[in-house]
Amino acid sequence: MQSGKTEHSEHEKFLDTVNSCSGKVNMLCPDGKKQNINGEEKIQGSLWRQYSQNKNCLRLVLEVPNPTDYMNIVSYYAGDC
Repeated sequence: MQSGKTEHSEHEKFLDTVNSCSGKVNMLCPDGKKQNINGEEKIQGSLWRQYSQNKNCLRLVLEVPNPTDYMNIVSYYAGDC
């Protein structure tokens, strides 16, 4: 399934961008807690499974305290559009 390979590739690119950040990349959870996803393979694997189970859709709310890291993530999305 070629589309799966492409989607996985885009997912990997997003995670590469997150993992290249120098500081925390906090995911805001529905219960109000924050969870750092930068470099957290277990959490990232769980997010990938949710994304796949949700028909390639996953809403993430991120808090990125470091302005450079924030701009790197925004630039990734701007280039993806």
